[in-house]
Parts: sequence; C-alpha cells; structure tokens
Amino acid sequence: MMDYKERRRFMRMETECKMTYRLPQSDEVYSGVCHNLSGAGLLFSTDRPLETGKALEINICPASNVTPPLEAFVEVLRVEEKNPGNYEVAAEIKAIKS
Repeated sequence: MMDYKERRRFMRMETECKMTYRLPQSDEVYSGVCHNLSGAGLLFSTDRPLETGKALEINICPASNVTPPLEAFVEVLRVEEKNPGNYEVAAEIKAIKS
C-alpha cells in the first residue's frame, strides 16, 4: 500500500455552491459555481474566460443558511477550458471582506 501525505497547508472542502464574482471597480457581476474551497483558495467554474493574475471580488452563497456567505478578494492562478464555454478557475484567497 502506498502512503499518501497531504502537502497542502489547508484541507479542501468539496462543495457545489452558487457564487458571483466581479473585477474590482467594475459594476458587472458574473456567476459561477464553487466546486471546492480551502483556507487558501477555491476552484470554481464559469462560462467566461478569465486571465491568470487578475484580481476578483467573490461572493460564495452556501446552500444552507447555517453558514454565512463568503466575500473575499482572490487572484486567478489557473484557467482551464473544460468544455466549449465552460472554464475551470483556480484562485488564491488574498483577503476576506469584513
């Protein structure tokens, strides 16, 4: 049996939550679906291509009202087109909005 050691600082939490995002200083809001979340970042899908290095303001809306929404500033680390018009975006959390 192979031993597996997690090298991430934060454990990932699998989720399927609706979310919105926008570029800072922009009024245009886009939607996506958050697939996993950790203390350091998130993975989401959207129908819009994004550029690596871009800053985004995100709002993740949990399915249950037991958990409050997450509002944060993130930096896009990776974008991969999974299907035509469907992009998977990995982002690093830079700051949590208060």
